[in-house]
Amino acid sequence: MKKYPAILGLLVCTAAVCGFSSPAKADVINLSYSIFFPATHEQCIAGENWAREIEKRSGGRVKINVYSGGTLAKANETYNAVSGGIADIGMSCFAYTQGRFPVMEAVDLPLGYPDGKIATLVANEFYNTMQPAELNDVKVLYLHAHGPGLLHTKKPVKTLADMKGLKVRSTGFSGKVVSALGGTPVAMPQPDTYEALQKGVVDGTFAPMETLKGWKQGEVIKYTTNTRDIGYTTGMYVVMNKQKWEKLPSDIQQIFTDVSREWIGVHGDTWDKVDRDGLAFTRQRGNEIIELDTQQNALWAAAVKPVLDEYIAGMQKKNLPGEQAVTELQNLIRQHKK
Repeated sequence: MKKYPAILGLLVCTAAVCGFSSPAKADVINLSYSIFFPATHEQCIAGENWAREIEKRSGGRVKINVYSGGTLAKANETYNAVSGGIADIGMSCFAYTQGRFPVMEAVDLPLGYPDGKIATLVANEFYNTMQPAELNDVKVLYLHAHGPGLLHTKKPVKTLADMKGLKVRSTGFSGKVVSALGGTPVAMPQPDTYEALQKGVVDGTFAPMETLKGWKQGEVIKYTTNTRDIGYTTGMYVVMNKQKWEKLPSDIQQIFTDVSREWIGVHGDTWDKVDRDGLAFTRQRGNEIIELDTQQNALWAAAVKPVLDEYIAGMQKKNLPGEQAVTELQNLIRQHKK
């Protein structure tokens, strides 16, 4: 009987030497995921949950390490980091690299988006329809987009005349909107906005309601002007390094595809939730919501119309489908509003 423990020990030892005990670890696909939102932001949490769901459905064959708050790649460097292989997956905004994505930038035009769910659905359907070549160097997993961008300021803005000379933080086309309204655009990514408002570098910011809580900007503004008729959004991408994508087994690719399709709705619903949270937060601080009357809304809408015209004209010069892009977006927004 004493021989059996020795034989058993020999088998265990042989298995370890031959590597029989470790193939699961060796086969794990480790991926890095750069997210520019801070870890506490609900859109970062949604991205984190997406990663965990893929890990779960893959049975542990995929491990995704999330780097939040731009710790792996800054917001305006994320796309290049992914396409260049510094990060395997990345989430950021098209507007942070203005001019790089001429077709997708149309999503950010002041087209009157009513909420984040519709903006997110529209962004994805628009991409699927247009299939712009500008994103061919990565694998697009899915897109999302925030609720209507509104004007948040340190002093009240009740009329179009109040915009004159106002320094307003903006990105991409929202900067052109600021100029069209008579203000002075100051380009900067969202992470820098709180300090800029606090120190008076800018007088206000164009952003969705969620920033008032998610980025704590409700602490450094006093007023929100509900510019609903020119509500813009900011298109955001979740993309993967193309070479890493192509190396994934087909069943793992299908898991990524399935989960990403589901997470379009997750992000859309999350945008609407965080907008409600932002509204509650700013009201709790005693900040005022200014509603524009019908006449003022019409004036603001007329003032930004040249921004759309300029986009279309600029795209025509590049032989790109600017008019088609704007018409497609307007139709999609109309369809989803019904």
